[in-house]
Amino acid sequence: MSNSEDFNALIDVIKAIPENQIRIPAIPVNVYLQEAEDLYHWAKDDAAELAKGGITAEMIEELPVRTGACREAQSLWFKDHYTSKEAKKLWDEQSPAAYDLRDELLHDFRYAFRDNTQLLGRVSEIADGTGHADMIQDLNDLAVLGRENPDPLAAINFDVTQLDTAAQTADAMAELLAQSNGDQQEGNPAKIIRDRAYTHLKQLVDDIRACGKYVFWKKPEKLVGYSSHYYRVNNRKTISVPSEESSAD
Repeated sequence: MSNSEDFNALIDVIKAIPENQIRIPAIPVNVYLQEAEDLYHWAKDDAAELAKGGITAEMIEELPVRTGACREAQSLWFKDHYTSKEAKKLWDEQSPAAYDLRDELLHDFRYAFRDNTQLLGRVSEIADGTGHADMIQDLNDLAVLGRENPDPLAAINFDVTQLDTAAQTADAMAELLAQSNGDQQEGNPAKIIRDRAYTHLKQLVDDIRACGKYVFWKKPEKLVGYSSHYYRVNNRKTISVPSEESSAD
């Protein structure tokens, strides 16, 4: 099956994993997925011996399905994450102009409505507040206020097309802000599914590795296939650093 088919086949099981059992990947997911695929081939060759420790052939064949589902979930999460990063970049590029437009409209409105205490009060209310969301709301509110009171603006030769620009900018920037914040929001749906799919895969990987270590505890040439190559390499690096520093001393 394809990764998407694996994902669709297991999505209900993945979603059913209790929140308190969800595990966050401790190593890069692409590395973990490759290790899971490598483990499948080790385990398939050792199926007879692993069966003595309780790992069935069906469990081994389930491994590539869970791996495919996790890979698809990771791709969906990466797409979400990438979209968020791109939106953040666009926000950084476009938001200064939106702020400038808001400030220019406030400046124009204060002058145009200088003889109308009520309208000046509404302008002050709009200007009150800070932050990106407030700026977006300000643009929309100013567009509405300007359309409701065209005469004072016409008297100062105000460019009324700026009102449409303000409304359109508010819509565009609101969408951009939502997208750029998507990656930062707690409980991002794509990330939760990715973490659940990883947890579902990890449960089986841990079981197979534990069985392999039990069965092949006296066969180092077999045992190596049931531990993480990533951790072996990184643990070796961690151990080597102090010895280099001590020799330098």
